[in-house]
Amino acid sequence: MSKSLTHQDDEGRIRMVDVGDKPVTRRRALAGGHIAMSGTAFKAIRDGQGPKGDALQTAELAGIMAAKRTADLIPLCHPLPLTSVKVKIEPDVDGKGFDIRAEAVCDGKTGVEMEALTAVSIAALTLYDMTKAIDKTMTISAIQLLDKSGGHSGDYHRITPDR
Repeated sequence: MSKSLTHQDDEGRIRMVDVGDKPVTRRRALAGGHIAMSGTAFKAIRDGQGPKGDALQTAELAGIMAAKRTADLIPLCHPLPLTSVKVKIEPDVDGKGFDIRAEAVCDGKTGVEMEALTAVSIAALTLYDMTKAIDKTMTISAIQLLDKSGGHSGDYHRITPDR
């Protein structure tokens, strides 16, 4: 399979892909992740009693802020005109951690997968930071693209989101 690398020029130098000729279309991406923790940490976060305050609301806000800064964090990402970012953190079914979901939407020339994935990552790291005084053994895992629509490559739907 011979496919040219999109982020390298003919001489192998790194470059940002030129999306100037691509049409503007509605782009949407949904990403997910998980953070596992001790029962003590879980209860503190769930009940808004963590050592640094309401970790869930703070982490959701941190995820939204991170999505807006993705192009500053990942070298070859294009800055995008996001029209919506939503982050939702809910207790998992086992009561041993939290599932994190982030949706990013824009009308643009390139996809918003990295913005959704960045939102999940930073939300999880914020939960860790706000609860590490209770539990340093927390584990962040399963950060993954769950769904995307729009653009040249078409739609994508993960069949079985793993945790």
